[in-house]
Amino acid sequence: GEQELDANSALMELDKGLRSGKLGEQCEAVVRFPRLFQKYPFPILINSAFLKLADVFRVGNNFLRLCVLKVTQQSEKHLEKILNVDEFVKRVFSVIHSNDPVARAITLRMLGSMASIIPERKNAHHSIRQSLDSHDNVEVEAAIFAAANFSAQSKDFAVGICNKISEMIQGLATPVDLKLKLIPILQHMHHDASLASSSRQLLQQLVTSYPSTKMVIVTLHTFTLLAASSLVDIPKQIQLLLQYLKNDPRKAVKRLAIQDLKLLANKTPHTWSRENIQALCESALHTPYDSLKMGMLSVLSTLSGTIAIKQYFSSAPGTAATTARSFDLVKLAQECCYHTNRGIAAHGVRILTNISASCQEKDLLPLEQDAVFGLEALLVLCSQDDSPGAQATLKITLTCMVKLVKCRPHLSQSVVESLLTQLQSAQDNARILMCHCLAAIAMQLPVLADGMLGDLMDLYKLIGQSATDKKQELLVSLATVIFVSSQKALSTEIKTVIKQQLENASNGWTAYRIARQASRMGNHDMARELYQSLLTQVASEHFYFWLNSLKEFSHAEQCLAGLQEDNYSSALSCIAEALKSYHKGIASLTAASTPLNPLSFQCGFVKLRIDLLQAFSQLICTCNSLKTSPPPAIATTIAMTSGNDLQRCGRISNQACLLMKHSMEEFRNLATRYGDLYQSSFDADSATLRNVELQQQSCLLISHAIEALILDPESASFQEYSSNGTAQVESEYERRMMSVFNHVLEEVESLNRKYAPVSYLASNTCLCNAVIALLKVPLSFQRYFFQKLQSTSIKLALSPSPRNPAEPIAVQNNQQLALKVEGVVQHGSKPGLFRKIQSVCLNVSSVLQSKSGQDYKIPIDSITNEMEQRVEPHNDYFSTQFLLNFVILGTHNITVESSVIDSNGIVWKTGPKTTIFVKSLEDPYSQQVRLQQQQGQPPSQQQQQRTAYSRF
Repeated sequence: GEQELDANSALMELDKGLRSGKLGEQCEAVVRFPRLFQKYPFPILINSAFLKLADVFRVGNNFLRLCVLKVTQQSEKHLEKILNVDEFVKRVFSVIHSNDPVARAITLRMLGSMASIIPERKNAHHSIRQSLDSHDNVEVEAAIFAAANFSAQSKDFAVGICNKISEMIQGLATPVDLKLKLIPILQHMHHDASLASSSRQLLQQLVTSYPSTKMVIVTLHTFTLLAASSLVDIPKQIQLLLQYLKNDPRKAVKRLAIQDLKLLANKTPHTWSRENIQALCESALHTPYDSLKMGMLSVLSTLSGTIAIKQYFSSAPGTAATTARSFDLVKLAQECCYHTNRGIAAHGVRILTNISASCQEKDLLPLEQDAVFGLEALLVLCSQDDSPGAQATLKITLTCMVKLVKCRPHLSQSVVESLLTQLQSAQDNARILMCHCLAAIAMQLPVLADGMLGDLMDLYKLIGQSATDKKQELLVSLATVIFVSSQKALSTEIKTVIKQQLENASNGWTAYRIARQASRMGNHDMARELYQSLLTQVASEHFYFWLNSLKEFSHAEQCLAGLQEDNYSSALSCIAEALKSYHKGIASLTAASTPLNPLSFQCGFVKLRIDLLQAFSQLICTCNSLKTSPPPAIATTIAMTSGNDLQRCGRISNQACLLMKHSMEEFRNLATRYGDLYQSSFDADSATLRNVELQQQSCLLISHAIEALILDPESASFQEYSSNGTAQVESEYERRMMSVFNHVLEEVESLNRKYAPVSYLASNTCLCNAVIALLKVPLSFQRYFFQKLQSTSIKLALSPSPRNPAEPIAVQNNQQLALKVEGVVQHGSKPGLFRKIQSVCLNVSSVLQSKSGQDYKIPIDSITNEMEQRVEPHNDYFSTQFLLNFVILGTHNITVESSVIDSNGIVWKTGPKTTIFVKSLEDPYSQQVRLQQQQGQPPSQQQQQRTAYSRF
């Protein structure tokens, strides 16, 4: 297609540069290759590009070779897409026989960089072994680099080179600086147990034979990396490092031991025994150096957030009388909480917080108070200081506060009060972070009382006086806290203050961010006014339409805020008014979308909201019609004798009952569509997905209520809908929705139990009130509606592919088509922020579009192809093949659709969908036979022979 032409023209452009006589132009062409690979990451282009680079490497000078080497190292993840690996290696490898040691060194580095695609090439292995004996330092260093890379990839090479390296390390002729470079190769000797154990023995000898600082540091670090890869010897390694930390007097060695202990604490916290943690605590208690104490505390604070901390407290020796405060770890943390060094104090507080959060034992409860006091002291200290170090410590402190309040809600009041007190006198940078912390706590627990709003508003007025960037950021953070703390409704006074300050000192971007937060928190009246004021301040019509659509959506949701229970006529007019605004908004939103930014989630979400409001409106109308024409008293008897449930509604309201059934199906259909929207939002944050889930649950709830109250009261079950009380509620919106769900379920259940045949008046009232209760909770427009933090897309390439997309590919009907599907996963700036791709599911289906030839009776399974394969992307690339049958003559439409499976095994329908056409043609021999049969001639002798032979 068009993209292929672009790729070819780009490659030809670079090829022209490579052929240039000027060295500068050649180099420029070489260094532009990585960008080409990024733009067109498919094998056909990458293969030809790398072959061209290999030619340049073969005939160019050393500077060009160095450029090619850098390009190869930068494009490491594309190497496996080289199709002609032999040809590529042959061109590169020819330079190893050069007389120039620098050329040989660059070739060795090139081979080392390609180790992932040629791990078992014996000629490469041999060249590396030979070059290790070279007299040229540059070549030996290159050989060491290549040996390390090949050892990581190839077991055979690692086994073969291990003895050679140990001889060189132990040999007296090898200079010390070379030994320091050789030792790290041993970290890759983990392919089997015997190799790992012989490498450990060698490292053990080296640690004792060469006690110089540099040697001990390199050897110990290699020792740790080897243990971390082979997994077997981690407990031994922890003991060894603790021994060096305790006994070795050199600070550099102690620092290295701490760094390696941190690495092992992150990787395998479950291997740390109580004795290990105890030894580390003792070292930390006795060391006089703050820098070392801080390092040890950082290891302990890492461990305190893992399973290791439970092991430490559960396997404690002695009787049950040992109190929490008698543990060395707790003593150390309490001692450090008020240390003059901020970093040490932060780690001390973090340890106490983690212990309070994860260990729920009675005797550990007093530590909560210690943690709170420590956190408050650090808050006072860091909020007055504007230095980067203080800000980093403050972040740790505030994170601990949020974690502590989440696990121990009864501490929230004192934590929030100390934050609010400190806000008045803190620096601006600290204020922003503290506002984020307050908002995070208030989202989980409704702790910000109305009495606290006054302080926040005073601060807001004070900040609005100046217009620096920090002040703008602070205005947004403070406004967020105000919105969270008064989620029921904003008073007119607060609105006036916010708008005044925005008019005085802010730019449009600040106003937009505050409006966005108002939409997220459900303060739609405030949001609408802010969007309205911004409409005339944007530069492009797309932005104008985007803001206009947001204004309309806010207005629509504001209309729903005035709903009242038991007043159904006003409810219908409110919903009609909201729908009018929503329809205006969706037209504006469609106008705001561009090919690069299609706003598909936003459009999908709003369309579903419109359909949901229409369904609610229809349901209220149906309930009203049921009220005006109740069924006769004998309706139940008629229903029982006729066996038709709908008869129970009576003759007059039979139509209304059918409408009820239709309404229930519509709500179920809406729930399915919300499920599809959820599945297509792979890049959405968890709060947005939870919001979509809540909308889906509200649809299911109403459909269940209709079934339980009107259509089928006997078989309605309440078990599957019982609320899950253990789940942590993340936001005020979710809390309010869940309380409505529970209330409606209780109402429906109690009505079902009280009256065997539910009275129609009661059931209608219950349904209408349920609808109004759901609509009264202000809708929250979550982050993904405004902002995409993670971006993931898949690009598919099919071969064979036609030159022109409308042209079909010709295939004979007695042959199978081998369809190759290749794909590339493309990421934005933050890959895997919310979820990562584990594998890609490819679904290939074909449908017969138009027949040509005679209409035979053909088994149904040969008309269509339906296949599915799962492939795991490697370096963001995957490829697989499908064999497709096209027995029926005619044009077939092949659709290839991809979906994604994340690391939790959940399937996401991300797309894309690609379509190609195939024309199935009759094979020449069958065609000849058919023509002869039509003309009434018997097949010739030669043909008879051929058909006889063709059986074998």
